[in-house]
Amino acid sequence: MITFVLGVEDLADTRFGLSPLHETTLSLRVLQDPGLSALHLPWRRSVLGRLGTLDTGLLMSMVAQRRTIPDFLTPNPTSFAPAFEEELAVVRETCPAQVRHDLLLAHAPDPLPVALHDALAEDPRVARLRDAICEVLRRYWEVAIEPMWPKMRLVLEADMTYRARQLALGGARLLFADMHPNLRWQGGELYIDKMISRHRVMASGRGLLLLPSVFAHKPAPPVSQDEPPSLVYPSRGVATLWDTAPPPDRTALATLLGAPRARLLGLLEEPLPTVELARRLRVTPSAVSQHLRVLYATGLVTRARDGRQVLYRRSALGDQLTASTSPSA
Repeated sequence: MITFVLGVEDLADTRFGLSPLHETTLSLRVLQDPGLSALHLPWRRSVLGRLGTLDTGLLMSMVAQRRTIPDFLTPNPTSFAPAFEEELAVVRETCPAQVRHDLLLAHAPDPLPVALHDALAEDPRVARLRDAICEVLRRYWEVAIEPMWPKMRLVLEADMTYRARQLALGGARLLFADMHPNLRWQGGELYIDKMISRHRVMASGRGLLLLPSVFAHKPAPPVSQDEPPSLVYPSRGVATLWDTAPPPDRTALATLLGAPRARLLGLLEEPLPTVELARRLRVTPSAVSQHLRVLYATGLVTRARDGRQVLYRRSALGDQLTASTSPSA
């Protein structure tokens, strides 16, 4: 069990944050052990085929046998939602002694992986190892996490909105009540059960940083008791994250606009006059004009004069609407 002792000032400074670097490192657990979370199997299958020439040995050595991750790879974000590059720059500045300490602590009591063993012998080699880790993490982020980060961020922000409401309605007790079965709030202390280590952390005015996570399967405080109090916890809404979009409904546009206007919008990929549209649709020009007035008023078509004719064409909004319901969308 790990315990955070939180005073009044710490509760007042309890805050939320987003960390793309935390998500990147935590995802390595799922990559290493597919049985850890069946929810992420679609993501894992898609990523495995894109790793290419990445040094997966070095990448996987960041996750210990007991699934702990070195603390220097997960610094607390200094703003609400820093960019991945900002967080990685912090890691690049970690001193060799701290890198060595965190790697040994994360893997203890198990032996170090081969990819790390010799590199921790002296500071210059540790510094080179740190830089190599940062580079492989950067490339891994670009392949595995960055393409999905906007969608992941929406899920994480929705969780924070829910948690903030819980805090407003019932204070810390309600905030932590349904966060995870391993969490328990009692008498000004937050208990995190079923942890490998056992220690007690006095927040002492440093507050508590809460980081919802897509890839965390249980609450994850820092490995070291010397780190500022922070808690990564499993986010709500992850179950739908990797769902594939339903196939486009080709009848949806006609349901929205009516069949005549939907057909008319479909013809306006190129500029056309009213008379030509009427000929192609085999209706009167006056009927076409009525529909065009509605489509123009709603911003779905544009018009421009060409001599004695007025030419109509789909607007950018009209293009988006037709593309979203086309068979190739």
